[in-house]
Amino acid sequence: MNALIEFAPAVLFVSAWVFYGIFVATAVLIAACFGVVLLSWMRTGRVPRTQLFTALLAGVLGGLTLWLHNPQFIKLKPTALYGAFALALFASHFVGGKVLLARLPQSQIALPDAVWRRVNFAWGIFFVFCAGLNFFVATHFSEATWVKFKVFGFTALTLMFLLMHAPFLGRYLDTEVKRDDAH
Repeated sequence: MNALIEFAPAVLFVSAWVFYGIFVATAVLIAACFGVVLLSWMRTGRVPRTQLFTALLAGVLGGLTLWLHNPQFIKLKPTALYGAFALALFASHFVGGKVLLARLPQSQIALPDAVWRRVNFAWGIFFVFCAGLNFFVATHFSEATWVKFKVFGFTALTLMFLLMHAPFLGRYLDTEVKRDDAH
């Protein structure tokens, strides 16, 4: 359910873009991002930082897009978001006792600290790659290509990257989870 809610702004953005263009789609994206924040707060009484940061980034860059009537700002939102994620992941190697991914609630997987550090670093590299790729697509291709790549290309890339972890991390899955999956 949470994944569907988190993906809603992207779906609403591309739908609005198809029917009304980039400026209406940008306004829809801003509203949808803040809607996700509000929905999270109403459901759980708290707001995840990544959701709030994404909404604020959409508000600032989307607001600039609408105010200056220049779609380049909203096209750079993924670059800024991925760059911030990468920076947070890399910085966590030097701040605090655990890397960022190891600080997230763990219910089904327990990794040694050394493995968490490698996984955290790999995700940092992945987000740097995504930030650069978005910048390249946003500045070298048409708006239509960028919109499709933003929604479908990055979703596919993230899923592939996640699946590439499966063989490496499978041995660390909780045995109860493995047993339940076998039945």
